[in-house]
Amino acid sequence: MLRVAVIGAGVNGVSSAIKILEHYQDEKKLNVQVTILSEQFTPNTTGDGSAGLWGPFLLGGTEESKVHKWSSDMHIFLEKIWRSEDAGEAGVCLVPCVRLSTDPNAVVGDFWRDIVYGAVDLTAQQLAVYNKGRDVKFTSGMSFVTYTSEPIKLLPYLMKRFVRRGGQIVQQKITDLDSFVKDSSYDVIVNCSGLGSKQLLNDDQMYSVRGQVSRVKANWVFTALLDESDDGNYIIPNTESVVLGGTHQESDYDTKVSATDKRFIIDGCRSLLPGLKHTEHLFDWVGLRPGRTQLRLEAERRGNKLLIHNYGHGGSGVTLCWGCADDVLNLLLAAKVNAKL
Repeated sequence: MLRVAVIGAGVNGVSSAIKILEHYQDEKKLNVQVTILSEQFTPNTTGDGSAGLWGPFLLGGTEESKVHKWSSDMHIFLEKIWRSEDAGEAGVCLVPCVRLSTDPNAVVGDFWRDIVYGAVDLTAQQLAVYNKGRDVKFTSGMSFVTYTSEPIKLLPYLMKRFVRRGGQIVQQKITDLDSFVKDSSYDVIVNCSGLGSKQLLNDDQMYSVRGQVSRVKANWVFTALLDESDDGNYIIPNTESVVLGGTHQESDYDTKVSATDKRFIIDGCRSLLPGLKHTEHLFDWVGLRPGRTQLRLEAERRGNKLLIHNYGHGGSGVTLCWGCADDVLNLLLAAKVNAKL
């Protein structure tokens, strides 16, 4: 029996667990047990509060070529779900997007525009519409179509898929990774603990990226609108509400709603889309993204056990999870731990 433990029940942990379990079962190697261990599960993970819009964001110095590969894999995965009967349950929707920039030297979506559908640069006339009444003008923009995959729906869908295949779930808080790896009966441990890796591994490259959003009822909003500026706002429609954002405050661990941030979000989003002033406010939410100088995805040997790290996804957990899970599986296969089967 090959026993695999995945630490963390966010989108990266669950995706890694599914990838491993489904691979071995599809290869008719059934003597494999995969277990997800976490203190919190959906709907209580950080990802559950996010809008789930596809798009690389807050990834530090992670290599663009890797981000392109991982995010492309996820886009393909979302397309498969969207074309299936599971799209509604999984919260996967096609959504038109407009990304705008006030930086005259910036190229919006320059390294991932080939992944999304119908990417075109905005004309001067189109930019003028968004610049009406603004002091700081947008100098460039791009429109395209991509996916939202709302984690509040995607995570339960993925968990159901994992359990249906025989995956195990254990509610357990891991506080000492070294002891867990040494003393547990698992052959492979996949660390997808996100921001928790700061303590588990004493990783000083990890830091929180605080995100606050407001949700409003605005069923007439069908297009995601995002200001790429460092202090820019964004408007992202979900199936049952619209997400207004947001903040990305590094090394800020405050999970309380800030009235100052709320005013920044509401005012900024209304300047982008004035009609929002007529919407009903639903609630505010704060989450701490797992920031890192660069995403860590690598394997190491601990005696006769294999430890695979997959954390530091910043604001791109949903965007990268399926592609990163593919690399997790490849690291496992390359290590030939499956020789135990």
